[in-house]
Amino acid sequence: MDDQHTEVLVVGAGPAGLAVAACLRRRGIDAMIVDAGERVGETWERRYERLHLHTPRIQSALPGLRMPRRFGRWVAKDDMAHYLRVYARVHDLQPRFGIRVRRVEPDGARWRVVTDGGAITADEVVLATGFSSQAIEPQWPGQESFPGAVLHASEYRDAAPYVGQRILVVGAGNSGAEIAADLAEQGAAEVRLAIRTPPNIIPRQLGPIPTTMLAVPMDFLPAWSTDPVNRLLQRVVLGDLTRYGMPSPRAGVVAQQRSTAVTPTIDVGLVAALRAGTVTPGAALDRFEGSEAVLADGTRCAPDAVIAATGYSTGLRPVVGHLGVLDAHGAPLLTRGRSHAAAPRLRFVGVRSPLKGLLLQINLDARAAARAIARDRRRHG
Repeated sequence: MDDQHTEVLVVGAGPAGLAVAACLRRRGIDAMIVDAGERVGETWERRYERLHLHTPRIQSALPGLRMPRRFGRWVAKDDMAHYLRVYARVHDLQPRFGIRVRRVEPDGARWRVVTDGGAITADEVVLATGFSSQAIEPQWPGQESFPGAVLHASEYRDAAPYVGQRILVVGAGNSGAEIAADLAEQGAAEVRLAIRTPPNIIPRQLGPIPTTMLAVPMDFLPAWSTDPVNRLLQRVVLGDLTRYGMPSPRAGVVAQQRSTAVTPTIDVGLVAALRAGTVTPGAALDRFEGSEAVLADGTRCAPDAVIAATGYSTGLRPVVGHLGVLDAHGAPLLTRGRSHAAAPRLRFVGVRSPLKGLLLQINLDARAAARAIARDRRRHG
């Protein structure tokens, strides 16, 4: 790709990138969209079969297109992929695929975006590459001698290959908890859950009300005013999970999310598996010794496979880490359509996961980013 120029460049053709481009289009601004993948919706297609959105359909639609009622309250991952393809067609968005962005650099009053195939200069850049852009794949001591399979949760599709096997799932976040429940329900002989950071487990809904809708004001309220209520609801609705071996979280839902960027684990089957004894919680994985996995408390097990639900990163450090716009977790210091003073007209959408749900935040931030870009264009002619 030869060097070229565009007024607005959107990096990423997932929900965030498409939403920003659609909001700009409604304001008469055409954006170039680039993406490292091959087609709209492919990231969702690759996710594990059991996956449904944790936010309800009404809370998950992008600006300018409702989700069809036939998707049900909790939208399946393949329906989400289909929705994104329809969204791109409805808003006449035509992303350019196979273009991986490596670095964003100042170029006078513009930005120079370096890709594998050349450079693009742009007056405005929106990075919308996703909250979970890059899998974090840890290496444990002795792993090279372990005879079983070790795979990241991003590689897990369904439980069929693991029927009758002993599986160790590492990590009790949303992916790890759901994969553990899926394995237990679908016939794994033994499922252990290795936990380093005790999660705040919350129900998917309270009565008819989705939990993420109740969480909307929690993004603004202080933790001291909300977490005691959260703890009470967790205890009343889910019970005391320590009796099943789950360690207690060190902080409340809001405090934990703000200090560590760890969102609560929404229960979609784990609690039932704990009660049934089909998932056994344990300490963090410390190392491998031959065919055995050794946990931090000295417990040993001999799993046939280890699934590392060890999370994701934004993957932004190599791209913009030199600009002073990221925090210690690699997340943007400023979101919601704003740009940092150190990097004017560089914006981030969809790379933070708030308590109220990522897709609702994308909806809000895409609109805000489009407004800010339109103001910039008016100001600078």
